[in-house]
Amino acid sequence: MRQAEVLIEVPFHDVDVMKVAWHGHYVKYFEIARCALLDSIDYNYPQMEASGFAWPVIDLRVRYAQPLHFQQKIRVIAKLTEWENRLKIDYLIEDAQTRQRLTKGYTVQVAVDMQNSEMLFVSPEILFKKLGLEP
Repeated sequence: MRQAEVLIEVPFHDVDVMKVAWHGHYVKYFEIARCALLDSIDYNYPQMEASGFAWPVIDLRVRYAQPLHFQQKIRVIAKLTEWENRLKIDYLIEDAQTRQRLTKGYTVQVAVDMQNSEMLFVSPEILFKKLGLEP
């Protein structure tokens, strides 16, 4: 499986008065890891647009196990688990030092032809090429 990981220190502007990260910021951390994963296959959002496809997120799940705190160093791992008909990326947020699981989740994206705004039911050939696979 293709995967990427990023290290993030939870910034002050992401936390509340209790120094706990607001739940919506976890999705931002997923996005940072997702972009690192897509960069690793040279098919991040600029390359997607250049290939004629948009890839909107159509499903998102977050399972919060432990809170994230101000200045906590976290590791966010993004793993590509499906690509034939959609992009499904699984995420794991863990403490960078202890490796304790803090949060997990996934996103699902589908290809949309930008010329006619039609959703594809099979991922376009360009994705398979970027992954080094045959469609």
